Amino acid sequence: MQYQTGMITRRQAIRTSLAACATAALPASAAPAGRLKQSVSRWCYQDIPLDRLCAAAARLGLRGIDLLQPADYATPARHGLRCTMGYAADIMTIPNGLNRRENHDAIERAFRIGIPQAAKAGVPNVIAFSGNRKGMSDEEGAENTVIGLNRVKRIAEDSGVTICMELLNSKRDHADYMADHTAWGVRVAREVNSSRVKLLYDIYHMQIMEGDLIATIRQNMPWIGHFHTGGVPGRHNLDDSQEVDWHAVAHAIADLGFQGYLAHEFVPQGDPLTALAQAVRTCTV
Repeated sequence: MQYQTGMITRRQAIRTSLAACATAALPASAAPAGRLKQSVSRWCYQDIPLDRLCAAAARLGLRGIDLLQPADYATPARHGLRCTMGYAADIMTIPNGLNRRENHDAIERAFRIGIPQAAKAGVPNVIAFSGNRKGMSDEEGAENTVIGLNRVKRIAEDSGVTICMELLNSKRDHADYMADHTAWGVRVAREVNSSRVKLLYDIYHMQIMEGDLIATIRQNMPWIGHFHTGGVPGRHNLDDSQEVDWHAVAHAIADLGFQGYLAHEFVPQGDPLTALAQAVRTCTV
């Protein structure tokens, strides 16, 4: 995902000014609290300059910034953070991904450049997508996705970077997306059988598709490499208007000894940094 630079609107300028005030008001953080390494997704805070978002994240005890392009990989390090999930193959998109063999050559070429680039910058994970069904059966799509991931897993293994294929809902946000159930993703990951090919378990999306979050996470943790949050319904703040008990979910993940990152990926309502601070507190266990 690219971010526009240059001229900004008056509304954006006001938001940026308010964000600066909110950042300054945040208390300095000691060592990150709790057993989970928390992060935050960049795209949800596009009105806040990346350097300022990193400064705020560091004060809140977060460990990094999620979903950055390579040009931004170095920015979090200036604040003692890291990019926790990177884009390493822009050729692969949510609707057009690994489930079609005709995409595999281009994805492999992109990963041969993008994964070593991520490794050099200390980025532990890169994102991947199954693609949409477009009339293809889930069986054929799983077979094709396994073939595609088998082509690139050695690149990830040699670089020490994990490819995380995201689970998304096809009910509300991403119609026709194939990797819309945990069982399908786990089947693919199990058949690929690499410590560097995992699932990005998006809790927001899987609550919409399946529910039964804690039991599903417990059953499939060996295949999960990364988590995203987002309030249900609406993909907003992790507060008491949401149907997920976020503290309980975070506690279950921590109890399983998860060593990866839980990244907040919700569109904040109200002051964005106040919403982020609340999410961090809620998921600190």
